Amino acid sequence: MTVITANDIKRRGVVCISESLAHAPEAAISVRGKETYIVMSMEHYQHLRACELETALLEARRDRAEGKIAHHSVEEHIKALRDE
Repeated sequence: MTVITANDIKRRGVVCISESLAHAPEAAISVRGKETYIVMSMEHYQHLRACELETALLEARRDRAEGKIAHHSVEEHIKALRDE
């Protein structure tokens, strides 16, 4: 992964980010020698978000198939929490 220093950003601005993202989908920003932030294109970010949402949907479907999801009204749920 490409690493951009905070000092590079101060001196060169967004240009250094654009250059880094031309070679890799994401780049780390280093602050005082420690990789602190990640930057990526909006397209790559949206792809990662879609992957996260797909994973959450698959997990919910699996939980439902395994009977791990309870079907209660709000009142029943609150009562169950109080009874624990």
